[in-house]
Amino acid sequence: MKQIPKLTLGPVLYYWSRDDIYEFYRQAAEMPVDTIYLGETVCSKRRSLRTGEWIDLARELSRNTGKEIVLSTLSLLEAESELKTMRRICENGEFLVEANDMAAVQLLSRQKVPFTTGPTVNIYNVETLKVLIRQGLKRWVLPVELSKTTLKQIVNDLPDGIETEIFAYGRMPLTLSARCFTARSHNLPKDDCQYKCLDYPDGRLMSTQEKQPFLALNGIQTVSAQTCNLMGEIDELQLSGVDYLRISPQFRHTEKIADAFARSLRGETIPDVEPLAPLGFCNGYWHGESGLSQIPPDQR
Repeated sequence: MKQIPKLTLGPVLYYWSRDDIYEFYRQAAEMPVDTIYLGETVCSKRRSLRTGEWIDLARELSRNTGKEIVLSTLSLLEAESELKTMRRICENGEFLVEANDMAAVQLLSRQKVPFTTGPTVNIYNVETLKVLIRQGLKRWVLPVELSKTTLKQIVNDLPDGIETEIFAYGRMPLTLSARCFTARSHNLPKDDCQYKCLDYPDGRLMSTQEKQPFLALNGIQTVSAQTCNLMGEIDELQLSGVDYLRISPQFRHTEKIADAFARSLRGETIPDVEPLAPLGFCNGYWHGESGLSQIPPDQR
């Protein structure tokens, strides 16, 4: 039976200025999404907004839009100051929290509050999910490298009431490291990075020796060069038991992408969105192929 998923707007993965962030969320308030995730998930040195300001923004968006607001935690914790920030987010007492590593899961489970997990939490089977469900999990995001076949196997055995979210659009978050790749690419140490990530609002492109786009550097995170786009899989997604489709923000045109997804879910004719992606689309992981592949409809 078909189930029409809701749209979510994932946390901004990149380092944007304070003005750019506030302008983006002014636009997000009008986007046809049901849920907005807020917060810094990559690097604690990115302080365009302080933790209290993220929470204030969550309150403003919740009050003015009626949308579900979720606060997201860092995906890699390395210092006591980062643990302190994580504790404040997990103990906010107002908003659902997206745990992006197991430290946040542990803290949220001790508080006995429901939570969701992001794509950086390695959930590869239903047994792992059941462990997290006992700790309070109510929603999970399928890791980007898993296929529709794995999703089907998990969803078929999933307990009732647990929500599933798919990373449906955006440059895919692939790895995290204690080292800052963007700083290193400028021959700078991580502790004196000079905030070079601000110069690359969609990540710094890496190409192969053959000049083919391969990855993008995003501070301590590596993301895909191509943009994952599952808009062409809408019919299949509606039959898969998926509850939410995540759109990961990009610096330009996110509102157009959200509108196109909403139209697609309504069965309307949608505009060509490929020109809106920085370097074209991919859907390989979804089909069990290499992640950077784009599998055309006649080969699926």
